[in-house]
Amino acid sequence: MPNFFRDNDDLQFLFQHLDLAGIATIQEDDFQGADGPGAEYAPVDAADAVDNYRRILDIVGDVAGNQIAPRAEDVDLEGNHLNEDGTVTLGAGVRANLRALAQADLMGFTLPRAFGGLNCPNVVYTMANEIVSRADASLMNIFGLQGIAETINAFANQEIKKEFLPRFAKGELTGAMALTEPDAGSDLQSVGLRAWQDTDGQWRLTGVKRFITNGCGEVLLTLARSEPDVKDGRGLSLFVNERSPRLKVRHLETKLGIHGSPTCELVYDDVPAKLIGERQLGLISYTMSLMNGARIGIAAQSLGIAEAAFRVARDYGHSRKQFGVPIEKLPAVAELITDMRIAIEAARALTYEASCSCDVENNNLRVMGFNPPGEPDELKRRKNDARVLKRRNGMLTPMSKYYASEMCVKVANDAIQVLGGSGYMKDYPVERHLRDARITTIYEGTSQLQIVAAVRGVCGGAFEKLVTEYEEREYADALLCDLRQTLSQGKDLVLDGIRVIKEKGGQYMDLAGRRLVDSAIAVIIGHIFLRHATAGERKRAVARRYIQTTAPTIRRDIDLIRSGDTSPLDQFEVLAGPPVKK
Repeated sequence: MPNFFRDNDDLQFLFQHLDLAGIATIQEDDFQGADGPGAEYAPVDAADAVDNYRRILDIVGDVAGNQIAPRAEDVDLEGNHLNEDGTVTLGAGVRANLRALAQADLMGFTLPRAFGGLNCPNVVYTMANEIVSRADASLMNIFGLQGIAETINAFANQEIKKEFLPRFAKGELTGAMALTEPDAGSDLQSVGLRAWQDTDGQWRLTGVKRFITNGCGEVLLTLARSEPDVKDGRGLSLFVNERSPRLKVRHLETKLGIHGSPTCELVYDDVPAKLIGERQLGLISYTMSLMNGARIGIAAQSLGIAEAAFRVARDYGHSRKQFGVPIEKLPAVAELITDMRIAIEAARALTYEASCSCDVENNNLRVMGFNPPGEPDELKRRKNDARVLKRRNGMLTPMSKYYASEMCVKVANDAIQVLGGSGYMKDYPVERHLRDARITTIYEGTSQLQIVAAVRGVCGGAFEKLVTEYEEREYADALLCDLRQTLSQGKDLVLDGIRVIKEKGGQYMDLAGRRLVDSAIAVIIGHIFLRHATAGERKRAVARRYIQTTAPTIRRDIDLIRSGDTSPLDQFEVLAGPPVKK
């Protein structure tokens, strides 16, 4: 019986080598003895907590391998159904998958036990999202929206928490983030859906939202303009509303991939809603907090899709013979398969590094908010940590989403190449994996927007501080010392690239941002791989291959930054040509 957690050697490696015990200790408040609802399920120490995480992921792996994956093809073919009354009926396979996850008590992954949740850190939830995505990427778009409940838990009042969170944990509710509008896509400051109060003080929502993943869910977090005279992000508040006859799905999108995930256009007709937190903080505080988790979620989805596509290609390369040998023996195919595997491990290493860092930040903020230290020095240290981690994660989370999603598309595309003509046919699932992969570079912020976010962290000092910490680690192995020196040279190149970009200003930063971010990512992943390389010979080989093949690309990209070429802007009309006349 397949288990998508147990059979993934790299995921097992990370589970063993990430500091899950340290994260669990903070997550469980040093195991001081929980009380209240769910306390009887709390772990007694770090070893007990990590064992719980392993058991939970084992269940996820079993459900994914034995129930979700076998339904994936049918889910892709059936899709979902828009009804005449503006409601949506999920496909039979999607409904069966959600029942299986709810029956396994997996729908309150990160919620506190007091509300019936599992109280897992986000890094464990990220692993679960990867596992589910490998089985069926479209299902993750519902399972992976547990951040809706997290946001309610973080910012809503107790009345709202008690109303919704236990039902989320039981799997009675699914949620949606209703942010995008026809005239406000990536530019959320332009959101215009109106929030107003009737004569009884009841908040109501009026307007249209578009491209809303699982917009037919039972509970929506809706970003709306509560201050009509304030035209930017300061006029936006966040609301929670339930599905009702006043909220209709006007259109169900027909998409290239992720067919099991309903993408809806919604019409709000004075829908009753409740305010989350404070007015005017909807975008500035609450949505931006939600986006960090969403970025990591799409990175995990990308890892799952890439893992699924790679496994098909790896098996095909081993079994398919041409010219009297398995095609994996042909040099061009051997290199392709090798680089696919290393690219997945690189993206996974970066994603879980970011996820762990987000857990440390979130728990530090939770401690300061609910149990601030009495010692002034300790409080000062925590405040400084909060500043450092906010800047670091503001860089690492867009890096993870960007790098993992771009990797996912390439790996899925290369998987089709390994299979050749067979990969282009529906006889194999790799064509579905490529269709599903393509959206990952678009939603929750396009790759270009992730670069804009990440490059400011790189140029703002977060990259240099992080890599300086990595460089403090010493290695006895001569090869690892040499590779460390190569990474040190890469860091110096990136810092020089930062210097050039700062001299040329913000527009050049956006133009050259991809090359700088790519170079910074290569250095960061290289250091993570060095750390992994001390654990065994295979990881040592992976580190060597990755660092030696990315070093030349860093030099090339920084040389291009130094060139100062701005012709895509200065000569746009010449190079791009005139618009195509219809």
